[in-house]
Amino acid sequence: MKEYLLTSPMVWIFLTLAVYFLAQKVHVKLKWVLATPILITVSVLIVLLLALDIDFETYDQGGRYISFFLGPSVVALGVLFHEKYDEIKSNLIPFFAAVTIGGVSSIFIVLLSLIWLESPSFIVRSLAAKSVTTPIAIETTKLVSGIPAITAAVVIAVGIFGNVFGVPILRAFGIKSEMAIGTALGTASHGIGTARALDIGRSAAAYGGIAICVNGVVTAILVPLILDGFNFL
Repeated sequence: MKEYLLTSPMVWIFLTLAVYFLAQKVHVKLKWVLATPILITVSVLIVLLLALDIDFETYDQGGRYISFFLGPSVVALGVLFHEKYDEIKSNLIPFFAAVTIGGVSSIFIVLLSLIWLESPSFIVRSLAAKSVTTPIAIETTKLVSGIPAITAAVVIAVGIFGNVFGVPILRAFGIKSEMAIGTALGTASHGIGTARALDIGRSAAAYGGIAICVNGVVTAILVPLILDGFNFL
């Protein structure tokens, strides 16, 4: 009975949601950057899996049902886009310029850094698409013969970093505009970062949602072109 409970998908769905609910309560009470709900939830679940000797594949039998809603949640940001359409329309040129520059910079910074560190080719190919949402990153990695499992892990880590530290870093540089914060979070840390943008305001979340899409397209086109088309490696 105990073994069945520990391997039941429904148990891990419930535990994930329960831990996240409690993490939100902790975040509201502490108001500390490291007490962000996503970081607490991931940390607690890792400890539980290690303590109970449960492998990720077992957890993911339930976890994948939660992951399924990532796609619809990103699409749901379109509601905010519709709401803020007139505001966004007046800022399209600087917005597209910022996201494109950010996306291209992200690709070249990670590629040049890994090559400078003499990383193996499969690592370089697996991390080139680290800043876009997981489905796009995984498919892009497959196109360039990388390892999707590595990509997925790093994409999630990047998202958590942006969620936790993105806003403090931006504010440390004097950036207070909701448009700029949302655009930066969506470009650099995809859906997880944009979830944090929603705490800033609806405009920030709207810009973040569109930045996810634009940077996803930019990265999906440029990564295979850079790595294979120009024989970058």
